[in-house]
Amino acid sequence: MVKSKKVKKDVKNMHTGRIGLLKLSTISFILFLITVWPALHNLVMKVHWGWYLAATIIFGALICSKHRCYCK
Repeated sequence: MVKSKKVKKDVKNMHTGRIGLLKLSTISFILFLITVWPALHNLVMKVHWGWYLAATIIFGALICSKHRCYCK
């Protein structure tokens, strides 16, 4: 994925609080879509919860390995 220099600079200058707010706004928007769009709601509810748990663990491990953070 190609990023411009401005985008890289903006991401580096983001404060931790802003990244947290970005995550919360993304989660809120997804919940909004699930609430408003019945077809998406049905699709989400048909998937077994274990798949979501597995995806969460994999994505979290990828983030930790990429940034070399050691979660305690």
